[in-house]
Amino acid sequence: MSDEDLRAFLRESERGAPDSAPKEPSARARMVTERLRRQDARGEAPQPWRGGPDPGARRRRRQVWPFLGVALALCALAVSLKPSLLPGDPFGAGGPEAVTVTPLPAETAAPTAAPAPAPEEVPTLDRPFAGSPALGWADGEAGIVPPPAKAVGSVQEERVAEALRLTQKLLIAANLDPGTLRGERPEAALALLDPTQPHLLDDLNGSLRSPDEDHDPLGLFSRFDPDEVRLVGGVVKTRGRMTVGKGKYAGVAVHADYTFVYPVSRADGSTEVTRTIVRRSLDVELPDPARYDVTPGRLTLVEYNGDFGNDACDVNDGFLHPRFPSAEATAPPPTGPAKDPYDRSRGFEEGLSDCATLTRV
Repeated sequence: MSDEDLRAFLRESERGAPDSAPKEPSARARMVTERLRRQDARGEAPQPWRGGPDPGARRRRRQVWPFLGVALALCALAVSLKPSLLPGDPFGAGGPEAVTVTPLPAETAAPTAAPAPAPEEVPTLDRPFAGSPALGWADGEAGIVPPPAKAVGSVQEERVAEALRLTQKLLIAANLDPGTLRGERPEAALALLDPTQPHLLDDLNGSLRSPDEDHDPLGLFSRFDPDEVRLVGGVVKTRGRMTVGKGKYAGVAVHADYTFVYPVSRADGSTEVTRTIVRRSLDVELPDPARYDVTPGRLTLVEYNGDFGNDACDVNDGFLHPRFPSAEATAPPPTGPAKDPYDRSRGFEEGLSDCATLTRV
């Protein structure tokens, strides 16, 4: 100990502070001192004790995270509303992938065979036409397209165009109008028929008021009981054609042959989906007003037929009653021959009457 250190020690002892006596540095302290000396010799700055990351970087992360959180929340919401946005089957739904179908061209001639078999799929609320050959058919009014109007004998082209337009409106009002499908009175369709035609409107009005086996409005109108079923998706698949010829009443006659496919589910909120298939044959005429007492702009209804696939055959209340697969075990089984309701190549004399057994719906 040097003389200076000794004198300092004596002074501290006189003050009553014996704990301040010089102490030998510990081995760990000597190691730390030596490491700091070497860093200083190399020009390296020591890491601050418990030093945090760059404050500027911390601020930048705070600015990025809110935006990233909003983006992730939006993605999660989109996937929850529509899981199909994710590739594959991440939730294990196990359902079949959507089948891509090329829309069919318009029907311009009578088919010679039934549609080819469609992939076996169960219809759902999201895909009500899954497993149906109607998947490639036109939607609603888009499938009711009149042919180009041409003069027929002495009937001018303009008169032919009017007959085609009125027939198109009648088909839409009787088979696609939402009110008509809900079982409401088909006012728009009735307004297209000539009131001077004997008994026609009286008979139709009577069948709408008091339907029975011999007076059934389903012969001309597609109607469902809104307390029993509801239309799924708002789309009715349509396929058919119109032809033009010379009428019996010196006018132009139009023959229409169309099939309508209605996807429905129970009105109680059930997710089970089935389909009713209705094929209609319609013969109307726009007579010569110079020779017959007719109402301008109204059609004369010559003949009409309806063919119904998947409809209860023992109910005559003026509504279509689809059969659901879950009720097959308790419902009376069909007794008629097996028929394909999508087969547009057969004539109406080979229809679906007598409770036909359907090969598909």
